Amino acid sequence: MTTPLIAATNLVKEYGRSRVVDGVSLEIFPGETLGLVGESGSGKSTVARMLLRLIEPTSGEIRLQCGDADLDLCAASSAEMCRLRRRLAIVFQDPYAALDPRMTVRQTLSEPFAIHGEKPSQGVAARLRELLGEVGLDESALGRYPHEFSGGQRQRINIARALALRPELLVLDEPVSALDVSVGAQVINLLRDLQQRYGLTCLFISHSMPLVRYLCDRVVVMQRGRVVESGTWSEVCDAPRELYTQQLLAATPELPIVDG
Repeated sequence: MTTPLIAATNLVKEYGRSRVVDGVSLEIFPGETLGLVGESGSGKSTVARMLLRLIEPTSGEIRLQCGDADLDLCAASSAEMCRLRRRLAIVFQDPYAALDPRMTVRQTLSEPFAIHGEKPSQGVAARLRELLGEVGLDESALGRYPHEFSGGQRQRINIARALALRPELLVLDEPVSALDVSVGAQVINLLRDLQQRYGLTCLFISHSMPLVRYLCDRVVVMQRGRVVESGTWSEVCDAPRELYTQQLLAATPELPIVDG
């Protein structure tokens, strides 16, 4: 296997006397989707936010492959992290809270370009239309505000924004848990199509084993801040070793996702 795009070693996060992540290590390789699964409160989202340096680890190491360079994200300065941000993107759980209600879709999708110093141009305008097409929305959406869209459409806009600068790592933090089942299935099918079309490298966070089975190449199972099991999706989903993993599989029903 190739060198990991991003690798975390012995990540720890403490809040006061509470240790919410306890020695987590994982690797994500170019072009794969790694599933990070566990019940609420297991530390999944905290790990994801540490990988992106949205929160600081208490201890541990995060390495990001940048061409021939191997960067220590934990040692990166604020200026260095600002430059690296365009390589890392996240889609949050709540499609309603993630969008500024005062901004049109055009403003929302233009924001990443402005933040990273790309001035408005015909090229950016064309990219906005392309982004909407990639997530199944019409360019007429550009002049509209978030309240004019359904939850599923808002999450499509969030996905388009995350893809705007063609990031190398896309974190999907329970992206369908706030949607009803049928709408969530449509968004999951969109994500799978984008994976296959662009060879995205993703960290997919979920409490749903069927979603992990559908989208992920490998799986890391977390319980109470620790990794308790990991392997390919077939190893973890078809032949789980840990009782906790078996319980997760039993607790989540199959979803109405239709290929194609």
